Amino acid sequence: MTIPWANRFSSLVGEIYDAAFDPAQRSAALEQVAGFVGGSAVTILSRDAARLSLEIHQHYGTDSRFRELYRDRYVELDPLLDRHLDLPAEQTIGVADVMPYSDFMATSFFREWVEPQGAVDLATVALERSTARTTILQVMRGRSRGTVDDSMRERMQLLAPHIQRSRVMGRQIRARSHTAADLAEVLDRLSTAICLLDAEGRVVHANAACRNMLADGNLLAMVGDRIFARNTQADKIFRNLFDIVAGDGTRASDRRRIELMTSADGEHYLAHAFALTHERSLQRDSVATVLLLQKASMVPQLATNAIAAAFRLTPSETRVLTAIVEFGGVPDIAAKLGIAETTVKTHLGRLFEKTGAGRQADLVKIAAGFAVPFAQPIGPDDAA
Repeated sequence: MTIPWANRFSSLVGEIYDAAFDPAQRSAALEQVAGFVGGSAVTILSRDAARLSLEIHQHYGTDSRFRELYRDRYVELDPLLDRHLDLPAEQTIGVADVMPYSDFMATSFFREWVEPQGAVDLATVALERSTARTTILQVMRGRSRGTVDDSMRERMQLLAPHIQRSRVMGRQIRARSHTAADLAEVLDRLSTAICLLDAEGRVVHANAACRNMLADGNLLAMVGDRIFARNTQADKIFRNLFDIVAGDGTRASDRRRIELMTSADGEHYLAHAFALTHERSLQRDSVATVLLLQKASMVPQLATNAIAAAFRLTPSETRVLTAIVEFGGVPDIAAKLGIAETTVKTHLGRLFEKTGAGRQADLVKIAAGFAVPFAQPIGPDDAA
């Protein structure tokens, strides 16, 4: 390979790997592959070992009509597709390697599928092969180029491992991206405000509850990409939490430390911060600290459907149990639910019988065991 072609090869390999990070560049990369090997069209496709299904992953230079024809009718007539099952990895083959070219020209595959696309030949190389599936790179040779030659075989063989590695990298990147998106969705469903900060205190990620809290601005606010407390008391506690994190929080009491912060409008919040890693050579945007904030409340969100199912409670009994947690006394419950105190006492007796509790405080403890952290209720009687 001459120096100009070596430089072109090096540049093309870079574009192939760039396409792993940016799917929008894949078609352009395949176009460059076609030009480098001397082809008119390029397709990456896979076929299962049982020869029952075909999947076209990427393509350049082929019309959709011919791709459909190949999948529906001509795949079984392709003389090269299944040859790679018995060949060494990354060995490039053309039609002349498996049959006389004159015989190939007489086939319906050539006359009805290859030739109408302005092509005269094609070459393939295996990119990935397993017991379940074989993935190949298929390159068509245009009429002006003539049939497949050794130069085309050599260049396809050189590119094959890079194309496959790029595909593997792309899959890994997509998998990590999906994992991050799934985790972000889970965090957004929590009622606890969660903020991930880097080693310099910059916000890397905030879940929905944290974003709402910052937008509200009564306790904390964003200035640039950093969080600041809105009053002196909250600021002192906020700084103390991060001083503990900066000192590694090695004492057990520090690791468990939860502070009570008060917002500008008098609401109370429980705050806790902890270090996610003790490494000191963190890069920017690497999460170093997790900040947790939860509005203090005597009334937790209860999974009322789960409580009702666990103790076989009726809807009325479930409402009374919820009211016990929220209001406590029988007169208050009766007034809130709009029922007689005797009715409340009747339901209360049944609750004691079904749950095994002996007093209202025990019912509150039982209910607390069904508290859930989810932010959005899915029904009027259930916060889960």
